[in-house]
Amino acid sequence: MKVALGGTFDPIHDGHRKLFDRAFELGDVTVGLTSDELAGQTRDEARPVRPFEDRLEVLKTELADFAAEYGREYEVRKLTEPTGIATEPQFDVLIVSPETEAGGRRINELRQENGDDPLDIEVVDHVEAEDGDIISSTRIVRGEIDEHGNVTPGRDGRQVEAGHDD
Repeated sequence: MKVALGGTFDPIHDGHRKLFDRAFELGDVTVGLTSDELAGQTRDEARPVRPFEDRLEVLKTELADFAAEYGREYEVRKLTEPTGIATEPQFDVLIVSPETEAGGRRINELRQENGDDPLDIEVVDHVEAEDGDIISSTRIVRGEIDEHGNVTPGRDGRQVEAGHDD
């Protein structure tokens, strides 16, 4: 099976890893990584995003581990438009998160308009941080949590005294 997914992936966290894991369970994976221009256009909030080449190197390292574990092939391609690579006919499955599911349905509409079969859309649930909220790159950049969803000391409403991390 040929599996597609896309995103900005900055920084990569356990929620992304859950998407990657499901993708590699299903088949060979092509990841669309947003270009610098598209990353700025698709963010709901204003926050810095590292340059494409920096994100690409980190992403390749992550994907290589999953590919080796599952014995799969992978490719990373630059996304320059929101519908990305998934409108191309060779794909069978699209991996999405709950907030990108509507975009997946839009991709299937475009595929049908082009005479291509719709993709199976696999919705992968969020991963919760230890505080019960979801892990997100934005929360990591803000310093609320780390990539695994651990609350950053002093950011959970408690006062942290020097030398103490109760």
